[in-house]
Amino acid sequence: MKSTSRAAFVSRRSFLRCGGSVLAASAILWPYARRVSAQTIDEGQPFSFQTLVSQARKSAQDEFTPPTPLGEAFANLDYDAYRNIQFREESALWAGPDAEAVLHAYHPGWLFDGTVALSEIVDGVAHPLHFTTDDFNYYGGVKATMPEGTELPGVAGFRLNAPLNARDRFDEVVSFLGASYFRALGLGNRYGLSARGLAVNTATSEGEEFPRFSAFWLERPLPGNPEVTFYAQLESESVTGAYKFVLRPGETTTMDVTVQLFFRSDVSQLGIAPLTSMFLFGPNDAGNFDDYRARVHDSEALIINAAADTKFRVLSNPPRLANSYFGTQSPQSFGLVQRHRGFDDYLDAGAHYELRPSLMVEPLGDWGKGTIRLIEIPSDLEANDNIVAFWVPEGDFSAGDDLRIGYRLHWGMTPPGAVSNLAQISRTLAGHGGVAGMKPRMDRRKFVIDFEGDALTELNGDLEVTSQVSVSGGSLEQEVLQKVEGYDRLWRLVLEVIAENDATVELSAKLAAGDQVLTETWTYQWLQE
Repeated sequence: MKSTSRAAFVSRRSFLRCGGSVLAASAILWPYARRVSAQTIDEGQPFSFQTLVSQARKSAQDEFTPPTPLGEAFANLDYDAYRNIQFREESALWAGPDAEAVLHAYHPGWLFDGTVALSEIVDGVAHPLHFTTDDFNYYGGVKATMPEGTELPGVAGFRLNAPLNARDRFDEVVSFLGASYFRALGLGNRYGLSARGLAVNTATSEGEEFPRFSAFWLERPLPGNPEVTFYAQLESESVTGAYKFVLRPGETTTMDVTVQLFFRSDVSQLGIAPLTSMFLFGPNDAGNFDDYRARVHDSEALIINAAADTKFRVLSNPPRLANSYFGTQSPQSFGLVQRHRGFDDYLDAGAHYELRPSLMVEPLGDWGKGTIRLIEIPSDLEANDNIVAFWVPEGDFSAGDDLRIGYRLHWGMTPPGAVSNLAQISRTLAGHGGVAGMKPRMDRRKFVIDFEGDALTELNGDLEVTSQVSVSGGSLEQEVLQKVEGYDRLWRLVLEVIAENDATVELSAKLAAGDQVLTETWTYQWLQE
């Protein structure tokens, strides 16, 4: 590479999300070696975000041209072959004694049968980066087929490493790989859920589009300033976009995202700040899994913070495609969270789900009216991402329209908004109805919700704690609320619900004392079979 950059071990699940790899035979590689991804801002030209916005506006007037496939040499690489290709540490861009971050590239190929163009911005001018086979280490059978010094047709994506967990060690902080997917880490995290640049017509009759980041421009962080600024061009059949990212690694890593979109054609559903995660099973939804672990999930709940309340929507692995819609005016934040942080919660010494980050989306500016949509997809493998959440702005988007919007992403163990000042839902349990020790009531479902927090101890002695429960699509047969003996901060609410076969039951519950709301609002969707 005519600069420098650093490599990455791409996990099994990141492969499944996107795709990327190397070649199979040197004779096939050579015809593709000079085909570089289309770059919209020429080498040596001044670069600014406004320049990128102008280019996105211009592109929206042209017909969409899909990326040219790289061909069999790359697409035929399998999972094992791709894992045998790693970026070389010596090629890391920005490496040196004063480095605040370094950049590594991902090799093209396998599922990633397309490339993105990378450029460095130096003194306000764009300089394309070029990568060769010398920037990568090839192991196993792949090594013998790789001609040395051959320029690659582009890269599949990139990652940034920075001193995240220790000042003298550069750990991976963010990775962009495949379509518009990316992931980031806070202190002590391991990769889990992903974000996307945009969701277009997800789970609609129109057929989903997968917009892709086709090019990136990156600015080297100055010594003493760990903040990294970079830009991206987005393309899809219906939308073009200009993105600005400002990354700040830390205990909670933040990313400020500024988005300018232009519409080539009508879009029936636009998904802003889409999040993608995995929920296989947990105490609220054990499914039919015969597993030694009690939980397997990257995220356990969707949180929505609005002016009126905080909703805690427990996730599930439904028997059929499930949708939930939360109409919200100017949300304060929303996101997918992992609250159970003990090893004993998961007992997985390999995956360490207790270290997966929570991700909260904080709107910058007033987003107005809209809907937070949650999609839950049936899954039988923890390698599959089956949870999607995003913001749908109110109104239609037609060809010729444009939209500017901004938000801040918070990645970490307990990012702002993941924990409220109210008493929290500490666990949700579910099972058949009836009384313990008696024959189970298979005609009903029991839900056990534990609320825990200081708000439940700081009560006026004259006020009684009461539950406020709502059930739609079924009937509430029993409701019991009690303080758990021996635990001052813990109250338990038990609900038993009946529903017709194939019913979709929406439930919600919270605790209050007089006019004072004490807890988050527990929400759940039960699909009766």
